[in-house]
Formats: sequence, C-alpha cells, structure tokens
Amino acid sequence: MNNLTSDTAPAGVSRSLRTWPALVLVALIIIARYGPAFFEGGLSVYWMIAVFGPMLCSLLLLIWWLTASRATWKERLFGALGLIGLLAAVVMLADPTMRGPGSINLTAPMGMMAFALVAALLRGHRPMVRTGVALLSAFVGFGFSLALRNEGMAGDYTMGLHWRWSQTPEARMLAGRKSEPASPVKVPESDQDTVALANPEWPGFRGADRAAHSPAPPIATDWTAQPPKQLWKIEVGPGWSSFAVAGKRLFTQEQRGPKETVACYDADTGREVWHHEIDARFDEPLGGPGPRATPTLADGGLFVTCVTGDLLRLNPLTGALVWKQNLKTVAGRELPMWGFASSPLVTHATVIVHAGGPGDKGLLGFDSATGALRWSAADGNDSYSSPQLSTLAGEELVLMLTNDGLLFLDPATGKIRLNYEWKFGNYRALQPAVIGSDTILLPTGMSTGTRAIRITKTNGQLAAEELWTSRDLKPDFTDLVIYHDHAYGNDGGIFTCIDLKTGTRKWKGGRYGKGQALLLENSGLILIAAEDGRAVLLRADPKAHTEAASFKALEGKNWNHPVVIGDRLYLRNSQEAACFQLPSMVTTTGN
Repeated sequence: MNNLTSDTAPAGVSRSLRTWPALVLVALIIIARYGPAFFEGGLSVYWMIAVFGPMLCSLLLLIWWLTASRATWKERLFGALGLIGLLAAVVMLADPTMRGPGSINLTAPMGMMAFALVAALLRGHRPMVRTGVALLSAFVGFGFSLALRNEGMAGDYTMGLHWRWSQTPEARMLAGRKSEPASPVKVPESDQDTVALANPEWPGFRGADRAAHSPAPPIATDWTAQPPKQLWKIEVGPGWSSFAVAGKRLFTQEQRGPKETVACYDADTGREVWHHEIDARFDEPLGGPGPRATPTLADGGLFVTCVTGDLLRLNPLTGALVWKQNLKTVAGRELPMWGFASSPLVTHATVIVHAGGPGDKGLLGFDSATGALRWSAADGNDSYSSPQLSTLAGEELVLMLTNDGLLFLDPATGKIRLNYEWKFGNYRALQPAVIGSDTILLPTGMSTGTRAIRITKTNGQLAAEELWTSRDLKPDFTDLVIYHDHAYGNDGGIFTCIDLKTGTRKWKGGRYGKGQALLLENSGLILIAAEDGRAVLLRADPKAHTEAASFKALEGKNWNHPVVIGDRLYLRNSQEAACFQLPSMVTTTGN
C-alpha cells in the first residue's frame, strides 16, 4: 500500500495527490475576497482582486486538478467533467439573482474549495473514492447557493444574501398595498400647492445646484438628550432615487413589481398622494431592482428619467402624463448596464438628460413644454452622472461628467463650449463640484482619484488648466461636499477630508460604507446617510474627524441621498422612507 501511494509509484498506478498547490489556492480565494478591505484604500484600489480573484483561483484549481494533481487521467477527466456539470446544473437551478456575481463570488468558489479540501484530505485513498467524495462535497458547496437569493451587493461587493424562501421587502410592501384602499389618498389641491410647486425648496437631485448644500437653520447635536423625532416611516419600493420637495409634497421613483413608479407623498404624514406607473421592470445583480434617477420640479412640471429609458413630464398635482419620450429610441442605443440614471436638468425651457448615444446623441435637450428634441450633442457613452447648471468664468454652462471627461455646453443651444478630456475606462457616477467662479473638482471612480481644474476665458474661448490630481480621495459613486476650502467624501470606504488648494489629505476616519453626504452649511455639519441605515453627523472640520451624533434611521442598504428642509430630515432607501424632526438650536442648550 505504501508503494501505491508514494511519489515513485509505477506508471498506471494511482499515487497520492499533490495537494499543496490546491491548499495555496484555497487560501488565496479567502485572501482575495476579504483581504483588500484591510489595506489602505481598501476596495477603491483592490476591488478587481476582491471581485474576480476568487473566480480566477477557482479556475486555477481546475487547472491544478487537470495538470498537477497526480490523479490518474480517468480520474482527472471524471473530476473535471463532474465539476463543470455540477456547477452548470446549480447555476441553472439557482434563483436568478444568484447568477452573474453570485456565481462568480460564491457558487463557484464554494464548490471548488470544498472539492480541493476534501481531495487533499483523502489524497492517499483510491481514485474513485477520493474523487467521488470530493465531487459530492463540491455539490454541497455549489448547492448551498440553491438556498439563497441575492438582493444586490453592498459597496464593498459583499452580496445581500437571504434565504430563497423568505419574503423580499418589495413583496412585503406589495402585499401591504393590496390590503389598503386601491386608490391613492386624495389631498385637496390648494393655492399653497401651486405656489410651492412654482418655488420648490428642493427641486431635484442634490438640490437646485446639485451640490448637496442645505440652508436649513442650525441644529442641536446632543442627540442623546434630544434625539431626532420620527414623524413617520413607510415601506416603499426598491430604487436609488432621492426626493424632490415642494411644500407638503415629496416626489420620488421606485419599483413596484412589474411597474416602474413615480410617487408623490404627503410630507407631513408619508401617505401617498398619487402615483404614476409604466409597464417596465429593471433589475441587475449589483444594485438590485428599481430606478436610479431623481425627479426634477421645474417649469410647472415634474420631469422623470425612468431607468428603462422613458423620459416623462407629469403634472405634479395629479401625476397625469403630459408628454413622453424614449431615450433608447431618440439616442439610438441599448439600455446601459445599470440603466438610465441621469436626473433631468431643466433650464431655459429645456429638459437636458444624458443618454450616451452614438454620434451627436450623447446629451439631449428636449422642449420642456412639448417634449420635442431641441438639440443634441456628442458626449461620452458611459455615465451615471447628471447634467448640472453652473456659472464659470462669468458664463452659465451645463456641465456633464462622463467616461470621456467633462463637457461644457451652452444650455440654450447645446453648443459645446469646452470638452475637457479625462478618459476613464469605467463608469462615472459622480457630480463635478464647482468651487468659486473658476474651479471644478472632478471626482472619479475607484483607483483614479480626484482632479482640480481651473477654467479661464480668453477672447470668448474657454480653456481648462489642471491644478492637481490627488489619489487621497477616490470616491467611486459617493458624491463630495465642499465647505470652507476643503472637500469631504468617501475614500475607499473611509470618510476623508482634503485641502482644496493642494489635494492633500487632512484626515481619514469613519466607515459609513457607500452612504451619501449632505452639508448643513449653517451648522457647519455634514449629515451622512450611511450605507447601513444610520444617520450620522460629522463636524465639517479639517483638523480632525469628529462624529457629533448618530442614530439608526432605516433598515436595509442605503445609497440614496438625504434631504433636509427646515428641521425635517427626509430619508429613503430601497425598502423604507422616513421623516425625522431634527432638534433645533433654539429649543435646547448645552451645545
């Protein structure tokens, strides 16, 4: 028996398996998946290792088995075909949400690790015994995925795993709606509604200037003595939209089963005022189901980019459709990987959205009254940012950040005034940050960082000059806020402050996931809607990371932007929406 299992056994006789390469690869799978989070910069630098490393090591395990395991050739062939067949069968039978990232990050690595570890444990046994038991173990490893579903991935690329048979938050929400009256609550229209809609406090994505600066009165920060008061909390459909706010009305977008939905809620009670539905559903493994854009209030209308490509103008009082266009048709393109996410910009009676079509169909401008296409301009084909209106070098301009760089246009005509090229071989999902009258921060995805440029005008021509590029702030898809010559944002999962003059880091501390930030400028505070559902207050202080207060506001993953109007904090994520009354400085002491 010893001769049969030794490394010097005669040809054609089974030998003990060479297992050290397999054990090394199993260790590398674990390191690749969980190790990057412990390095400086975390997943912002090493995300490809975390996402694709386990699958690559799984493929190398298959290569080890076929070429370096010392198994007999019949054994190798039986084992390889068995692994491939079992994996294919499990992927076919798994919940659809477990395909794609689920197969890459969990199913394949689990099964391959089980196969390798059992093969190592039984390395000296007879071929059919060790291979048969190893394949059975692989089936258990692969098959674990059959009991799971994936509700999207977190910002650190961990999957939102739940038992397959458990009810999703969306299903619970839909079941609750069936038990309620079929028609929305009717709120009488009033002159106050009309006035509020003509002058909305928060007209769309990140506010009027898309800078996420709230002019709310100063708030108290001793939330132990006087915590925020919950005024209401409701279940909503999934989606990553924020709120537009006008008076007592909140507007947002969500998915409700097979219906992509625009909803209006009463700001005092959270009760639905009206909803408008289209027959469309969008779902993808990273973000999950639902819309990505935020509605825009302007010119007496509510303008909506649906994730599947419809561009709508609705009556904000009733939800009635005024006109509809389709971005896929107008731009001549297919649905982007993560859907259409450009929140509409309305200016000069023109509705401007990014579509990313070929030729001159990148950025589109539609007549706000009729929906007719007014102009179009060439632009990058990949962006989940939104156009914004800013004044630079004394000129009012539309800014649009894409994978090609930053485009500057005349809002009335769509004429390109400047195309600042800074190509990025991946998505951009961030807003440019305007500083003063001539400087812009261009935040970019993981591993690239942030760049500052200065805009000048000579003889009517615009030009851009790079001031600095810093890798001290790599925000991925979490937007920045600017306060007193410093930028604050997320760097690889850790909140960070940088100096706007040089781009150098002042401090780095506090893990809030891929949560979004809002500046409370009259309080000198930053409110973070953390990815784990907390609402966190930070001092906007370049000297140190100082957390002033926090509380658990929502259940579930949160990537949505917070809104503060007066003393009201409005939050939502992919399953809940809530309103909290923030404590005022005038009603408490000791701050």
